[in-house]
Amino acid sequence: MGESILDILFKDGQPVAAVAGGSSFNSIVSVGRAGIPCAFVGFTGNDQVGTRTIQFLQENGVDTRYFVASEKKSAISLAFLDNQGNASYSFYKPQVEHLPLDSPPVFHRGDVLLFGSFFACQPEVRPLVDAVLREAETAGAIIYYDLNFRPAHQHQLPQLHDILMENISRSTIVRASDEDCRVVWGTGNPEEVYRRWISPHCPLFVCTTGAGNVTLCTPDRILTMPVPPLDEVVSTVGAGDSFNAGVACAVAELSIEARSLLAEDGDVWRQILHTAMRFARLCCMSHENYIPREKAD
Repeated sequence: MGESILDILFKDGQPVAAVAGGSSFNSIVSVGRAGIPCAFVGFTGNDQVGTRTIQFLQENGVDTRYFVASEKKSAISLAFLDNQGNASYSFYKPQVEHLPLDSPPVFHRGDVLLFGSFFACQPEVRPLVDAVLREAETAGAIIYYDLNFRPAHQHQLPQLHDILMENISRSTIVRASDEDCRVVWGTGNPEEVYRRWISPHCPLFVCTTGAGNVTLCTPDRILTMPVPPLDEVVSTVGAGDSFNAGVACAVAELSIEARSLLAEDGDVWRQILHTAMRFARLCCMSHENYIPREKAD
């Protein structure tokens, strides 16, 4: 569940690619390409970009019955890549008034709901987010919250902090980058963030640090895994989103349910995080925001 946006990528001041994006959107495309049954909850514009976005999801194995075209124009972002493939963004989004979704999706035990980013904190979409969360909670699904709170929205944090913390408290797993943590809590130290702000509300926390380590924090263990080096990075856009997709796919393949997730041992978590890092690595080797089709197997 999340927003959709057309990402136009620039390198050395010139556009090099235009790809459908959005944090959770990127994740679901990777999940669909990996062959896991999935659906996307969100909205797009009633225009050419929106029509093409719906077709793109369907072409990549994503169920679009909960993805609706509003009367607003589709959102667009400009992503400017530096020499390391890292991006800075400018966003052009319509004001969201409501999402005309007739009913939320039906969840089953063992399903994974992935949501997050600024989308999940906006008051305008809160009724939809709350309805979908209630359905997932009732069914006993795994709820995976990607904080993904960028510096561009830091000035809105005082107004959105309570919603952000509610999202954390309703989740099975919270994932954040060290940058997200610095924006929200002023520190990128995963153990401190877990101890002070996450653990009182959610027992599982995964912190990524780009090309650095991945850290898993649980009530009884801290597990740190180094990210394998990558010789050539084309773009880091969507890498964290593909990481999230890798976690969801691994959990689905291993048939892990929310009620047993906390009890899984270190070997299982290493397998889950290894898969997630592979997904992120594949994304970094492409101008797309997701794992490449030819590598999805």
